[in-house]
Amino acid sequence: MTALSRLHAAIFGPLEHVEWLLPTLARFLFAAVLAVYFWVSGMTKLGDGVFGIFQPSLGAYAQIFPKVMENVGYDVTQLSLFHWAVVTAGTVAEFVLPLLIIIGLLTRLASLGMIGFIVVQSLTDLNGHDKWGDGLVLGAWFDAPSNSLIMDQRALWVFLLLLLVIKGAGPISFDRALAPKPAPAAA
Repeated sequence: MTALSRLHAAIFGPLEHVEWLLPTLARFLFAAVLAVYFWVSGMTKLGDGVFGIFQPSLGAYAQIFPKVMENVGYDVTQLSLFHWAVVTAGTVAEFVLPLLIIIGLLTRLASLGMIGFIVVQSLTDLNGHDKWGDGLVLGAWFDAPSNSLIMDQRALWVFLLLLLVIKGAGPISFDRALAPKPAPAAA
């Protein structure tokens, strides 16, 4: 058993010291799997024209405040400044936060922002779109299916982002390039 333990340590021990691997892979996977998802979602919320980001579409309000929109007969003019601010901030976040994570700038903060975004997105799906009883949306842990939207998929998204919160962006990032250089050691 000792020989097997030594062999295991010899093969896998060096991986414990490869600090760049996990954050770099996490950012790559975020870019490959989630960034376009969020950007396409953000595009559905843009209004017309150059400043469309500040004039969200009717669909943006309906996605984020579905019950409120139904109550006002889908008349955006009946909504408050609060509703506009939430929809606009959410739309901006769908474009800016993924970009920051991909380039590795303010990565920990952007990842925390994305986690918050995913929590709000999930609560909107459950409460705003009345999906509490839909097993494919909420799902459950420790069950056979692994395809539920929230408990399975979004839990993995949050784990990926938590890794970036804890480990940072890694060496191939603006965070590392802009980090203060350590002072030279005194002789």
